[in-house]
Amino acid sequence: MDEKEVLMQVKDLSVTYETRLGPVSAVDSVSFDIFRGEILGLVGESGCGKSTMGKALMRMIQPPGWISGGQLIFEGEDIMAYNEDQMRDFRGRKISMIFQDPMTSLNPVQRVDEHIVEAIQVHEPKTAIENALERAKILMQRLGIQKRRINSYPHQLSGGMRQRVMVGLGLVLNANLIVADEATTSLDVIVEAKLADQLKEIRDEFGVTLLVITHNIALVAELSDRVAVMYAGHVVELGPVEEIFDHPLHPYTQGLLQSVPNIKLDEREELYKMGGEPPNLTHPPSGCRFHPRCPVAMSICEQNEPAFQEVVPGRFVKCWLYQDHPDKETPTIEVAE
Repeated sequence: MDEKEVLMQVKDLSVTYETRLGPVSAVDSVSFDIFRGEILGLVGESGCGKSTMGKALMRMIQPPGWISGGQLIFEGEDIMAYNEDQMRDFRGRKISMIFQDPMTSLNPVQRVDEHIVEAIQVHEPKTAIENALERAKILMQRLGIQKRRINSYPHQLSGGMRQRVMVGLGLVLNANLIVADEATTSLDVIVEAKLADQLKEIRDEFGVTLLVITHNIALVAELSDRVAVMYAGHVVELGPVEEIFDHPLHPYTQGLLQSVPNIKLDEREELYKMGGEPPNLTHPPSGCRFHPRCPVAMSICEQNEPAFQEVVPGRFVKCWLYQDHPDKETPTIEVAE
């Protein structure tokens, strides 16, 4: 496996929310690397901590939540040590975010050109308006938006065009990492496919790194180089997308993939349904958080939390089936084909 340059290291990251029922660890001691130039997919059930993870990478967690532990090392610097002025400059210039619904992110009384010119001038105050406007026009054309539409207001654009404006806001300052949080959720399947193709083209043309947060397994298969699977605040599996889809290791990943509708499914066969419910994170299960729903759980799974470790080169998994323990004679799960 070729050595890849690490753009960002997430080390033991934890995010906690204070609730009436007590503290909730939405992200709990998560560690992984993001390689420069890759598209990393982050998938999991609703409420597993995906969006919280994306916001935490930009230090955008708002009260009653806070980053309760860990390091965020971007290009060798721990941005957890940055003050708010440094973070304000860092966001947009180094990391940018595409939110789920652009209509809640774009100012309804600002035209597209005004959004982009404002972003340039906030971070590059010496840039003349004329030069900023020209950059905005060139960028929007490269993203497939006609020059005349740059004077449009957000409500005058289609959903796909609004998302491309959000992509443009991420690219205009040459950000190294773009976090796309459920960026295709509000789009129909045709526009979604076009946006997915465009994100790959953007990665290739601009050399940008993408973290794609989604519950859409098909989108991850189409778009990503690697995929990280989250469950109940933990990343439980991480590896190249082809390997995880062909040979998932963690029982949760297997169940997640088996739950996807398949046109090849025999009409007499029922779609796989994962048993149980996601845990209440105010009182998470002991040991492995998936053990109450796991079809191959062992006694050690209930007692002790497994480590998140590399079991083969490039493949990380948080499961006792792949670690030494007293119950090792228990048959391992059969890898899904």
